Amino acid sequence: MRKYLVLFGIILSPVAASAQSPDLEATCQSVAKGFFMSDQLSIGTVQSFPELKPPGVRMTYSIRPGTAPGDMSDTFECEFDQVDKPHHLARFCVSSTCYSSSEDDADRKRRFEEARILLERAEK
Repeated sequence: MRKYLVLFGIILSPVAASAQSPDLEATCQSVAKGFFMSDQLSIGTVQSFPELKPPGVRMTYSIRPGTAPGDMSDTFECEFDQVDKPHHLARFCVSSTCYSSSEDDADRKRRFEEARILLERAEK
């Protein structure tokens, strides 16, 4: 039993979350707010992966104010060229629809370019 308690403590310890990247998370939230044209976007669970290539963030969100984080099932994901600022947006996905500069669909490619430009403006 003691072995399981130790393992449980390791899983829940704050050290396990140390790989999270608040800078990447804030940048992805900025991309999401720009995409939805809303400063009132509610953010739920956020996971960031600065150690992956490319570094990225995945989060749940709601466009409805007052939604409890546990009730959020829509996802927004961002991938960046680098961990350090300025973060260059490489790709983002809203649920199962993704947007990037190499997108074949002209509308999705344009939405990506809009998000990239808004991010560059915000980082200046």
